[in-house]
Amino acid sequence: MKLKKSTIIIHAIAWASALLWIIPLLGTLMASIRPYSEILHGWWDFAEFNPSLDNFLRALFDPDFPLARGLLNSLLVAIPATIIPMLIASLAGYGFARWSFPLKTYLFLTLVLLMSIPQQMIAVPIYRILLDIGLIDTFVGLILVHSAWGLPWIILFMRNYFSTLPIEVEEAARVDGASDFKIFYKIVIPMTLPALASVAVLQFMWVWNDFFLALLIIGTSENYLVTQRLPYLKGVYHFDHSLLAAGSMIVTVIPMLLFVVLQKYYIKGMIGWTVKG
Repeated sequence: MKLKKSTIIIHAIAWASALLWIIPLLGTLMASIRPYSEILHGWWDFAEFNPSLDNFLRALFDPDFPLARGLLNSLLVAIPATIIPMLIASLAGYGFARWSFPLKTYLFLTLVLLMSIPQQMIAVPIYRILLDIGLIDTFVGLILVHSAWGLPWIILFMRNYFSTLPIEVEEAARVDGASDFKIFYKIVIPMTLPALASVAVLQFMWVWNDFFLALLIIGTSENYLVTQRLPYLKGVYHFDHSLLAAGSMIVTVIPMLLFVVLQKYYIKGMIGWTVKG
């Protein structure tokens, strides 16, 4: 079978790009499973190679900032901060896709514009509002901020996906006497599982990897999320690259597992919502 020159070039570029992404990850992995003394001249130096899980155990159970507690704190924030905006945005996105109401276009345009606002611009107002209602240094405050921050893009995402679904199925159910809410949760939601999986992966990763909002709202070391604890592993007088590399690998494990589990639906959802906008 004869290959086109363009096909060969595209594959070469794709493999080169993949290699550029894999090399730093491989370097971090090699540094995380080896003693610091073995990587002084670079992780690619294999004159001595004694892999172990000691760095991972040290990072998880660090006496001052254990990542094990940080993982739990991050899960307590990331899970509800993913589920809450998904539920609200699904209802709102369905309303924008199927119903007509006054100022619909202007409201939707406002949501799109909200996506362009940087976090730094609203840091002070958010802090003062949470301080006034007593939610500074609480997981509830951080969950509410992440949920509100994720709503605009999730509504846009879900609205576009709902617009690609055949409306005839819903009309047939409505003729049979089904209510709007019954049509939504029994017919529409099962058809949008790929989109929901995509939203779950993206929102969870965003919340999990967030550092700025966590730094703004969470101030007690006991409540630090895993991203806040990671920088403290580098030490004060001694920078242990192996320990920090192990901590970095631990932080990435849960998002990677989530992506692997939902990969099939994630890809379908990402393709589906771009078909019609």
